[in-house]
Amino acid sequence: MKTFLILNGPNLGYVGKRQPEIYGSDKIEDIPVHLKKIMGSCADEIKLEFFQSNSEGALIDRLEKARLDKIDGVAFNAGAYTHTSLALADCLAWIEVPCVEVHISNIWARTQDPVRQKSFMGKQCIGVIAGFGIMSYALAVQALFSHVTGD
Repeated sequence: MKTFLILNGPNLGYVGKRQPEIYGSDKIEDIPVHLKKIMGSCADEIKLEFFQSNSEGALIDRLEKARLDKIDGVAFNAGAYTHTSLALADCLAWIEVPCVEVHISNIWARTQDPVRQKSFMGKQCIGVIAGFGIMSYALAVQALFSHVTGD
């Protein structure tokens, strides 16, 4: 059994309700359904833990706890902190837990707001998945599973 943390930053507690024209209407709770669709019975080998905070410090504390708990990987949507937080990037650099940066929207298509196209975290992650709505999380977990199992 592999355990993966679904970690969400500010304003992501209202996914499915907040700006559905950008973020869609699926909820975070729908991730296991999407995971089962793309991974089939392999999804039964995965345990998901969920954490969301609007506070940068709480996100750092949870990442440090993931290291202590020996979490197998993190699918991390840091929200706006992706584009502003050196502290989160620094934490990811040392905790030695594989992380995939996740975005519900395609941040590179959001040309009206170019700051959203920059990531401080990406350099510390094994990959980035963006633009597939809630499915982005399931794809990130699939990538993490493959990364940690070698499949």
